Amino acid sequence: MERAILVGIRTSEQDAQAFDDALAELRRLAETAGAEVLHMVTQRRERPDPAWYMGRGKAEEVAHLAEAEEADLVIIDQELSPAQVRNLETVIPCKVIDRTQLILDIFAQRARTKEGKLQVELAQLRYLLPRLAGKGRDLSRLGGGIGTRGPGETKLEVDRRRIKRRIADLEDELAEVVRHRALLRARRRKDGVFRVALVGYTNAGKSTLLNRLTRAHVLAEDKLFATLDPTARRLRLPSGHDAVLIDTVGFIQNLPHHLVAAFRATLEEARDADLLLHVVDASHPSADRHIAVVRQVLADIGAAHLPELLVWNKIDRLAPHARLFPDAPDKIAISAFSDPDLERLRQRIDAARQRAFVTVRLRVPVSDGRLLADVHEHAVVRRSQLDESGAFFTLEAAMDRQTARRLAQSGIPIAILDAEGNPHG
Repeated sequence: MERAILVGIRTSEQDAQAFDDALAELRRLAETAGAEVLHMVTQRRERPDPAWYMGRGKAEEVAHLAEAEEADLVIIDQELSPAQVRNLETVIPCKVIDRTQLILDIFAQRARTKEGKLQVELAQLRYLLPRLAGKGRDLSRLGGGIGTRGPGETKLEVDRRRIKRRIADLEDELAEVVRHRALLRARRRKDGVFRVALVGYTNAGKSTLLNRLTRAHVLAEDKLFATLDPTARRLRLPSGHDAVLIDTVGFIQNLPHHLVAAFRATLEEARDADLLLHVVDASHPSADRHIAVVRQVLADIGAAHLPELLVWNKIDRLAPHARLFPDAPDKIAISAFSDPDLERLRQRIDAARQRAFVTVRLRVPVSDGRLLADVHEHAVVRRSQLDESGAFFTLEAAMDRQTARRLAQSGIPIAILDAEGNPHG
């Protein structure tokens, strides 16, 4: 087990609680990665030093501490620039990594499927490429002028070319993954299956909830990023209809943009859902901040507009007098280990499915092949009848409300049907 010293800077615009939460989360990340935390070093500054992050004097203090404690690594609670890495490595006598590297390492440990491993490797290489010149101990430096030309520069350029080629290969492989996932989503849409994505802060209980609702066997541990690879399972609803429940990767504050880019194929599962189950650890003191972080990531990937059901999970960890989470149309409080709570959640998902899908009757010109293909791709056509003139199809189809609105706005005669098949809007 590696021995680590954690370093964090509280800037003038960061409140004390947010800073304490960030350091506590950094400790959990380090422990999840397999490190033993020896010390936590903090400093107050107006802003991080552009050359040293923590200032030269504090860097030397950390260096002395690392030497005295025989630490194996120093972990910085922000992403470092190549210059900051290079400068810190000249003073601190052990490995220096930042928050992004730590999260990437955890992802590398957790990835199990080929897709997950490809995504993690791509994120690691994108992170490494601009920092090659800063890896003074491991790789030759690239510079200019006397003393910097020759074999060292050649080696660095070879490293860069190899990494760029590997990045291109990984992007091609992941593009194929994107196409495959798009086909699966199109098939589910064609079958009229209601898609529910589990999203939330890491360790909020998403995988446990998936297991309990669908009897899946997904790894669920009390650790950050216990599962990475998306898992889809069929969920039977009280009405007898089925839904697909999709577990996605957990979010975290300051989630490295390299990971967001690399996990695009995975995150698109959330963006293409009919409903987001936003799972929140109700027992966590920073639950409100976690909600804000998740919603920001959802906005970044283009999923902020989707219907959301906020699921306050782990209420069994709260004292009875502290359970102040009344149900609302867009909120529900549960324990994933309570069968009655899970049944209430199934009913809420079922109600959302009923609100999301409508049965419509529409009249489409036979000559408009593109429109007919559009309807068949995005709806489940239950009845198709050619009129006496042979010029129009009258179709009855089940589709989501968004598709129905889009078709209506295009000028097609369309009517929403009730349970008896009569138009009502």
